[in-house]
This record gives sequence, structure tokens and C-alpha cells, in this order.
Amino acid sequence: MKILKDNLSKIWLTVIIVLAFILRFYKLDSYPTINADEAAVGYNAYSLIQTGMDEHGNFWPIHFQSFNDYKPGLYFYLVLPFVKVLGLNGWAVRIPGAFLGAMTVLIVYFLVKELFSDENVRIKFYGLGFAEIAALMLAISPWHLHFSRGGWEVNAATFFITLGFWLFLKAGNNSKYYVLSISSFVISFYTYHAARVVVPLLGISLICFQWKRIRNNFKWFLVAGILSIILFLPLVRDLAKGSVFSRAAGVGLFTDPGPLNRINEQRGEHANYQGIIPKIIHNKAVNYGLAFLSNWSRHFYGEFLFLSGDEIQRDKVPETGEMYYLDFIWLIIGLCAIIKNAKNWAPILFWLIVAPIAAALTFQAPHAIRANNMVIPLVIISAYGLLNTLYWFKKQKMFISLITYSLLFIVIIWLFASYEHEYWIHMAKEYPYSSQYGMNELVNFIKENQSNYKKIIVTDSYDQPYILFLFYLKYPPKKFQEGHVLTEKDKFGFSTVKNFDKYYFEPIKFDEIRPGNPNSLIIGADKDIPKEANIVKKIHFPNGKIAFKIVAN
Repeated sequence: MKILKDNLSKIWLTVIIVLAFILRFYKLDSYPTINADEAAVGYNAYSLIQTGMDEHGNFWPIHFQSFNDYKPGLYFYLVLPFVKVLGLNGWAVRIPGAFLGAMTVLIVYFLVKELFSDENVRIKFYGLGFAEIAALMLAISPWHLHFSRGGWEVNAATFFITLGFWLFLKAGNNSKYYVLSISSFVISFYTYHAARVVVPLLGISLICFQWKRIRNNFKWFLVAGILSIILFLPLVRDLAKGSVFSRAAGVGLFTDPGPLNRINEQRGEHANYQGIIPKIIHNKAVNYGLAFLSNWSRHFYGEFLFLSGDEIQRDKVPETGEMYYLDFIWLIIGLCAIIKNAKNWAPILFWLIVAPIAAALTFQAPHAIRANNMVIPLVIISAYGLLNTLYWFKKQKMFISLITYSLLFIVIIWLFASYEHEYWIHMAKEYPYSSQYGMNELVNFIKENQSNYKKIIVTDSYDQPYILFLFYLKYPPKKFQEGHVLTEKDKFGFSTVKNFDKYYFEPIKFDEIRPGNPNSLIIGADKDIPKEANIVKKIHFPNGKIAFKIVAN
């Protein structure tokens, strides 16, 4: 019994990490279905293995051109060995993300123990300390779970940011960790664009908060700084090309004409619209600054955090916010407890403040992906609130404590079960367009029948169909590199491929396409194909509605 009591914290941690892995790896290859961005990661890794170049013929790039959005390349390279061993499939694309997601849970445990060791010892609840509860809350976090179950570059970036943060704190006792910390931070730059905004701000804050310790161990800090410059140079060289900034420019705050139109409207309401007062009060700096603050603050709105989450269906689960309803209470209690005892909390609070800044610099806000690292400080504060609540009830009469703990446990299990239910039962049915449902079945049908047709015409209604065809066909990369053209960028800054080989991707205007394309398969959405057409197969979304109609022409 004494051995069990002494090792209770280790048992809890083991259970939490196992739970984190199960939740992230269960049916990882098949649910949700592979989306276009994941297919791009997998196929480009496949192309590197086959040819040493990405899909567009770029030699071992730092940024992958892909849809002309120039994705940071580290996650592609993490996926590459899995594609080599497992082949081009969902497992290969998603295993690195799921693994790093589960490991982030472990890193949060170490981070909390490092920063709040006194609290973890002082407040203990049946073996669960502050660190264990923080790790458990991240393990079941809707926000973190969602982006751990897929080939999301941002999930890897959040891991490296959290790892760098923890190692920097650890370096206070062993200065050699500065080298590992700075390396981890720089690696996050190669993983996701938002890290390039958040990490420098985090780094400055950590230097300020830890300056006394740094000054006493300046040699290793200087070595880490020199190493970071060396690691950063290839990225700087790639950024200097200019084309890499295209995606950031396409979604940047200044591409939104709203604040500019508002300036003209406000100045027009003055008697002298060209006067000095209108120009001082109503200008780009003021209006775009207000737009930035509005975008930043939206990430703290209750609707986003606790009720409905992101507006983009691919980034959300029905009836679910980024956090659980009860997390609102734990956050309030946690913040109140921090006000009473703010020791060591400055780095976490500053992280919470800067986490949404990258997302706020775009015209899409709130944004669950670009602000993904925000989940770490939120979970830590929530865990502190929950732990203080449990500790307060522990001091009450045994009967009251027992009833309260039982009710609380039931509510937490119910909230988690409700989230899992929405994720596994309702998400694919309510958001059938969130991923390319039906595309795998479509490509399999085409593979079996394409030899009978000289042309395959597919609707481009769904996101980037060409890359999913390449992914599921395992189309030879060398052959694709030699025979395709990227279109001009659309209004969102993306390009696509309209055709390769016998596959053509275009709007399906059936009465116009059918006469000029004999001996072809025509694949359209339900609305594209008339009922009287020679439909040889229908492919359905998970909710039973028709995704594709296939016509033999």
C-alpha cells in the first residue's frame, strides 16, 4: 500500500500519457478523411523519396510551393520516413502529428513541475498534483485533440514551442539547456508561419523574466544565441526570395479593405475632410490598429472558446468550443488564485497574451489554427483553477466533499463523452465538406475503370481535387513534374492544377461538356448531373447525401 501511495503520481502520469496516445491514434488513418493539405504533405514527401524534388520540381525545399502557399517544410520531412516505410497513406501522414501531440501532454507535465514545483507539492489530490491535472486536461482538450489527429503543421509547431519554453525554464538550473531550448524555438520557425511571430515575443519575455539567471550563465546563453543564428540562416535565405511571403500577404490584415473604407467614411463626415484633425484621428495606423485589437480580443470571446469554436468547419466539432464549458469556471478561479499568488506566473500570462497575435495580424479572426499555441497557457491556468477548487472542497466535511467530487466527476465525464460523441458521430455528417469525403472511393472506382475511357473530367467544386488524385493514385511524381501547370493565384492567394495525364478538373456544366467529350467519365456534384444522365455510380457523404455522380459518356 505504501509503495502504491509513493508511486501514485507516476501511475497517474502513465495513465494520462496512455490516454493521450489512445485518443490521438484510434482510427487515425481513416477518421476524419484525408484533406487536401494532408494529401499535399504526403505526396510531396513521396515525391522527395522518388525524385529528390517536390511535386513542382523544387529540389529539397525549405518551403513547399504546393498550392502556391509555400508551406513551411519541417512537417513534410517528419512525414517522409513514415511514407518510406509505410507507403503513401493516412497513417504515414498523421503519425508524426499524433505522436507530437501526445508528447506535448508530457512536456506540459514537465513544464508545470519546473515552473510551479512548490504548488505541485503543496496541493495534492489523491496523487494528482498541478502538473498531472494540467497534463490530463491537455490530453482531453478539444482544441488540442482536434489538431493532433491529422497532418497539421501547427500541431508540430505547438510541440516545439512548448518544448523550447520548458527547456528555457530548465536552463535556469543547468545552463546547457539553453542550447536545446533555442534550437527547439528555431525549429518551430521551420514548422509553421505563426511561430515566427509568437516565438520571438515569447523569447524576449523569457529573457526578461529569467535575466538574473541568464547573466550568471551567460556563456551558454551566448553559445545558444550563436547556434540560433546559424540554424536561422537557411530560413532567412529562403524568405529573401519573396515568394514565400505570398501566403502571409494574401491573408494579412492589410488586405482587408474594411478599415480603409472606414477611414474615408469617417473623414467624409467632417466639414473639411482634408483637414489636419480628420487626418490625425482617422488614418491607417489608428483603424488598422483597432482592427488588430479587435481580432486579438476575439480569441478570448466565450463563443469561440466555449460554445462554437472556429467558423471554418474543418477546424471545429459541432456544438463544441475550443474548450469545455466548465473550463470557463476553472479559468476564472485560476485567474483569481493567480491574483492572490502571482509567483512564477508572469511567463504563462505573457504567453497567453502573445499567443493570438499571429492570428490577429490576419483578416480571419478568431482562428483556431493560427492561435493553436494558445491552448497551452489556457490549459495550465484552467488546471490551476480546478486544482484549487478540489483543494477547497477537500477541506470541507467528508460527506460534502464526497458528494461534490462525485458530481464533479460525473459532469466532467459527461462533457468529455459529449465531445467524443459529437466528434465521432456528428462531425462528418454535419460538416461533410470539411474534408474530402468520398474522394478515396471515387479514385478507387476510377482506378478500376479508367482503362475504358480516354478522359476523366472531375468537378473542381471541392478543395484542390488534383492533389487527392495524386495521393490516392500514387501517381509517379517524375511524370507529374514534367506534365502539369499551376494556375494563377485566386483571390485567396491559392493556385491549383487543372489537369494532368487524362484527368481534368473543372466546373461541370453537363450540357456543354457532354457533346465534346465522347468516351469519357464525367464526375460532378449532385446538382451538376441531371437525373436522366447515364449515371453508373453514386458516391455518398457520411450523412447519406450525394457527393459525386459518375457518368459514362
